[in-house]
Order: sequence, then structure tokens, then C-alpha cells
Amino acid sequence: MGPVARAVTVDSVAIHEFTARPIAAAHEFVLSLRHALDAPESDIFDSEAARLAAGGVLPDLESRLRFLMRVGLEYLTLDRPTQTLSGGEYQRARLAACLGSGLTGVCYILDEPTIGLHPRDIGRLMESLEELREQGNSVLLVEHDPAVMSRADYMIDVGPGAGTHGGRIIATGTPAQLAAADTPTGRYLNGRFDKPTESPRRASLPNQGIILRNIATHNLKNVTLELPLKVLTCITGVSGAGKSSLIIDALIPAVRSELAVGSSRTSGDWDISGVEQIVRLVQVDQSPIGKTGRSNPATYSGLWSEVRKVFAKTREARIRGYKPGRFSFNSKSGCCESCRGQGVTRIAMNFLPDMYVTCAACDGARFNPQTLDIRFRDRNVADVLAMNIEQAAAFFENVPKLQRQLATFVDVGLGYLKLGQSALTLSGGEAQRVKLASELSPTNAEGGALYVLDEPTTGLHPADVAQLLKVLNRLVDSGHTVVVVEHDLDMVRAADWVIDLGPYGGTQGGEIIATGTPEDSSRQTNSHTGAALRDKTVARQNGASFTGG
Repeated sequence: MGPVARAVTVDSVAIHEFTARPIAAAHEFVLSLRHALDAPESDIFDSEAARLAAGGVLPDLESRLRFLMRVGLEYLTLDRPTQTLSGGEYQRARLAACLGSGLTGVCYILDEPTIGLHPRDIGRLMESLEELREQGNSVLLVEHDPAVMSRADYMIDVGPGAGTHGGRIIATGTPAQLAAADTPTGRYLNGRFDKPTESPRRASLPNQGIILRNIATHNLKNVTLELPLKVLTCITGVSGAGKSSLIIDALIPAVRSELAVGSSRTSGDWDISGVEQIVRLVQVDQSPIGKTGRSNPATYSGLWSEVRKVFAKTREARIRGYKPGRFSFNSKSGCCESCRGQGVTRIAMNFLPDMYVTCAACDGARFNPQTLDIRFRDRNVADVLAMNIEQAAAFFENVPKLQRQLATFVDVGLGYLKLGQSALTLSGGEAQRVKLASELSPTNAEGGALYVLDEPTTGLHPADVAQLLKVLNRLVDSGHTVVVVEHDLDMVRAADWVIDLGPYGGTQGGEIIATGTPEDSSRQTNSHTGAALRDKTVARQNGASFTGG
């Protein structure tokens, strides 16, 4: 922005100063200008031309800011780069624009808009979606959250399982009709599902814990984090309260720095103690497991190396002198010469996006005919890549190491993925669980690690959340420490320890307002997480897993 633009001010505020404010603060400023516009004695607008110009702009500006607040984005600054927004934040920003458009007869389709939203904000989001409906539009949501399901007019349940076990519409109707259906969603809605274990709580041993002091990253207000070890800890708080700033931007760099330098470190940017009690840090985030189509769950986790060894030990492979490298689609000796092991060929379209078609030479198998001749239990390597993980676990039941590794993928709810499925097709939640399953490998069984996960329940059905909890508890029972940044109340209720940030987002957040067990948090009157936990407890006591509104 040029110096001329920066020199223009309204009530002593320049445009770059205005856009640097959080949306909530910007909304308050605009409201003050509107009040000044209606007050004849105000000297902010010192001419009739200025009043006319402001009168044509301020109402629309106030309306758009109000819509952004209604979808739970009041903590974002107006100049926040779009590429730094999460998927849920970007989707809600677009939703705010739709609310202000005034269009009717439109069908809006949203894919899990509650991602990253605290239960407090879900009600506000639903009010916005219901307003779109009242304006004469249709709203179609792909969603797992029970609070959203309870306010739907009509539901379509797809299943019963994932991958090859799903793909059918198994129930339709109102939320009440779905709750009466014998489906995974129905069992969850009416309280007949398997509830995650909530007790007994594990207690951290005396003098065991990591303490990070005086954290002022982003909106954090010189807080001190006391993290217990060898328990499952949930970091909670409303959107923008500072959860990611505390864990992703402060704790993880501090621990990495300490582990890298060790006990010889005498100075630095971090005031941290207790890191010597852990052996390694494992951040399980939602970044892709690969940047090209060659990467897949089998190659990322090391499973494919074991599969190649199995095929190399077959009688026919030993006769031909084939080594494990022969069964890699990145190997010149084993891959299809036409597509170079990619299974597809690229057709350049000049001014249009390139097209990819199945390789005519190998029909998508990726390997040359000589490699495909080698079979284990009447299946070649291309057949194995085409198996989903559940099928592969059964296929390699007599190969103990492979079977154990594949079982961990099933345990984290990824049994439906194909071994050779391109990494580019995996969602952030699936990529995160692939990483978690890889870490659960027997080679990483040594206790004492610190695992950090950022919203691992993203995209998970409540039934899958219960399964994920079993895996996380298995890690803790093995002597590891698990820290989860999470909004899902089932996950929070099942944690051993809760650290709640707030009380609100942005500049009104950044404080640790509650620590203790989930029961301790539910008794905190100034905690939105505590209020949501209390509502959840009441709902369960009434025999259902959700409440409307």
C-alpha cells in the first residue's frame, strides 16, 4: 500500500491500521463510525460530502463484518493472507460472503464446515446456515458433528462401513427417524454406541512433566504451560484462543531445540525444563505424506519394503535372480518402460490442464510383464497394491511382521484405503492417521516419546473417534505421552488431563483458564469447553449423545 493511501485517515485510523485489526475490533470501530454519522455534533465527518460517502459504505461494511463474526471468525485480522487460513476458516469466510449476497434459489454445498470449530461456535454457524435456508436456498452439508445432525431437516446416511464396505444409502429421514435406525450413525444419535472409556484417569507421576514458561507467541499472554507426562492431554478452547500457538508454535520448537542441543545448552530463546524425561518428539500433523502420485500408504510406512522382500523370497524370483529392488515401481528393472512405474501417462493439452490416462502398455499395473510373472499365493505385486489394507492384512496373515504393521492401519480406521492409493488423494485426516499408524510400528515400541496431534478427529465419524481413542490409549499405556489439540467432546471427556485456553479468541484469548481432569474443566464457570462438557453429560444422562441448538 502506497504512502498516499496510508496518509488518509478516518477518526485518526489509516486503512492499513484498520485492516490489521481483528474482525471483532474492526466491527466495533465501524459501529462507532455509524453512531458518529448519526450524531450532528460529531466532528469525524466534517463535511456533507464526507457524510454522504460514509453513509453509502458503512452499512454494507458493518453487515459484512457482522456476518464474518457470526460464522466464528471474529479473531482473524482483515489483512490475514488467504493461504494461511485453514480449510474450515476459508470455507466459513466464503459462507459469510454468501450470507451477505441476498441470493435466493441457490444450493449451497459445504464439506464439514465445523472443522476447527469449538462447540460454542457450532450453534452460531448453524444459525447462519438456517438463515440461508430461510432466504429460500437449499443447504447440503457433509458432516459428522451430532449438534449439526440434530438441527437438520433431512438426513441421508451412507455406509454401513468405509471403502468397499460402504457406498450405499442405508437410511434417510429426519434426525429422529435416523436415531431409530440400526446404523452406526443411528446408534450414535440414540446413545446405543460404544462410549469411549472415561475412567479411571491416569495420573502423572510426581515431578514428571515439561514446563514451558513465559510464552508470548502470537496472542498468548506470557502463560506457563505445565504438561504432565505419560498421560493423554487435550488442549482445548474456542477458535482462535491460542491452542496452536501454544503447542505448534511454542512447545514443539522448544522441545526440538532442547532435544537437539541436549543438557549442554546454557542459553536460548526458551525457558523450558523437563525435556530430558522424553526420548523423542513425534509431530503427527495433517500435511500430505507425499508430493507426487508415486507416494502411497505402503511406501510411506515402509510396508512396501517388506512386501518386496516377500516376493523376492518366492521360488520363481530366486530362480530368476530377482532381488527385492526388482519389485519397486521406481526401479528401472521392474517398472513399466512406457509409464516409468506411474501407471498413467500424461497428455499435454497446451492451454488446458494436462490429462492423465491409464497406461496402455501395463494397463495401470506399473510393472513390466516379467515382474508381474512372480506370484505369492497366486497374486502379483500389482494385485497387492490394488488390495485395501483389510484385505492385505488377511492376505499376509502368515507373514507376522507385515500382518502386525497392517493391523495398526486397521486399528486407526484406515482398513478401507488401498495400499497403492496415491498420497494426493488422501485427506488431511487420513494422512495424519497414516503417519500415526507408521509410528505404531513395532520398531517404534520404545516408550518415552512425546506425540503431538492437531485435531486428529477431523473427518472422523463418532464411531471412528472411539477407535482412534483406543489407539491413543495404547500409546500412553506403552509409556508415551500424547498431546492432542482437539474440539471433539468425546475425545476431551476421555482424556486424562485438559488444558483449556480462552476465554475467547484473538486478543480476548491467549490465557490458560483451566487445567485438570475433564471433570475439573466442566466445573469452570468461565470456560466454554466446561459448559460444552456439562451439556454433553446432561445429554448422555438423558440417553442420547447430542442436544439440539
